[in-house]
Amino acid sequence: MTVSRPLTAYPAGRHALLVELSDAEHTAAFHTEVLRRRAAGSLPPVTEVVPGARTVLLDGVPDPEALARRVTEWEVPPVAHDRGDVVEIPVRYDGPDLADVAALWGVGPGEVGARHASFTYRVAFCGFAPGFGYLTGLPAHLNVPRRSTPRTRVPAGAVALAGPYSAVYPRATPGGWQLIGTMPDPRPLWDPARERAALLTPGTRVRFVTADGTADVTATKSTPEDGTSADGTPAGGTAADGRPADGAGRGRTATDGSAADGAPREAGA
Repeated sequence: MTVSRPLTAYPAGRHALLVELSDAEHTAAFHTEVLRRRAAGSLPPVTEVVPGARTVLLDGVPDPEALARRVTEWEVPPVAHDRGDVVEIPVRYDGPDLADVAALWGVGPGEVGARHASFTYRVAFCGFAPGFGYLTGLPAHLNVPRRSTPRTRVPAGAVALAGPYSAVYPRATPGGWQLIGTMPDPRPLWDPARERAALLTPGTRVRFVTADGTADVTATKSTPEDGTSADGTPAGGTAADGRPADGAGRGRTATDGSAADGAPREAGA
């Protein structure tokens, strides 16, 4: 059933609109509706659609105030979590924080991987570094805090948890998330030579599958549901060249309130 979604909308400069929503679920639904209306031609011209943790930025809007009035009247259906193609990410569950996460979950270290891989995730937004997607789908009772002391270097391909999010580090950076595994070959996460440089774009569904440890394991991808704008460019969180758009964060910060290590502030201490 279609339901109204609580939101507030503010002009952001002369040609952008920032829409704030109550939670991640409402944000995902609104982002999907924006892309649907854009593809159908019922949305005013918009150059970028950039989702965050609880915001969606629409840039290149001719009249932000007029659009703000319109979006507050939209009827937005919930996200259909069982639709769209899936990216499979191979992973070896061998992370240095496996025992700590197991203790928080109340299971043995050998059970963490099976439990983590049993869910289907969705890229909520991108930020922190090129190719870094924040994946939702982990049940609330499995949320874990960030490490009290961040690492100065997290290797590329590290599979990590923080708060409600899962992620895979596309390159080596400092980081404070709990590391539970390794993607053997993280190069597909960010490939500037590819038309869509980022493998994981907002709206993409993701599953983690156990890797066999061989060097040639790679991720596979089909077109994600609502992951592309009407003109074929990535929508939401990535600019036309696949890099994080301004509203999605760059360097060591993100506009959704992420800390310097890329972990959202609501993810815990």
